[in-house]
Amino acid sequence: MNFETFIKSASKIKNLNLPGEDSQFKMSPPFRRDLIDENREKMKYARKAGVMALFYPNDAGETYLILILRKTYKGVHSSQVGFPGGKYEDDDPDLEYTALRETYEEVGVPITDMKVLKALTKLYIPPSNFTVSPYIAITQQTPQFIKQDEEVEDLIEVSLSHFLDDNRSDVNVMTSMNKELEVPAFTLNGHIVWGATAMMLSELKDLLKMVL
Repeated sequence: MNFETFIKSASKIKNLNLPGEDSQFKMSPPFRRDLIDENREKMKYARKAGVMALFYPNDAGETYLILILRKTYKGVHSSQVGFPGGKYEDDDPDLEYTALRETYEEVGVPITDMKVLKALTKLYIPPSNFTVSPYIAITQQTPQFIKQDEEVEDLIEVSLSHFLDDNRSDVNVMTSMNKELEVPAFTLNGHIVWGATAMMLSELKDLLKMVL
């Protein structure tokens, strides 16, 4: 989709109700409800993070979404696909700023170039004990991405048309519990996206389909 057309349509989402947890749970791993029940006390003291679903025009003026592939490390999100973003810092005025700051740090898009359109539904991630606040933003310029080599293995530029396609499937993955389980996932640019990111993408997808 042409980016100018996308902006005109996407501006309408400000006044829409969020699809919420019903949309998120379409892509929920089967064990999530049990994990939530087991971690209700921990949820009260969960760390906070902000992430960004950033849409932008490519060189041809078509609409794209930037995702990142995390580095391999000793952690529950090692080698996973996610949104740019990260944990809330004490100097951050709010979680929206956290998402903007972390997006700049991880993919190099200046904070002043991004315009936030709407906050999505918060999501608790039991394995890392984070409550994540996702946001939708646009940048009018074609970004000159600069990845943060310490944390980001690769940048994944997904066309809006590919994102909105029916690219859902069930796949077997090794979970943080060291068990291989079948989970719902999206396949984007050849990458398997599951878990919390897939749940947030599900709500984003449902929201955009209301206006596009």
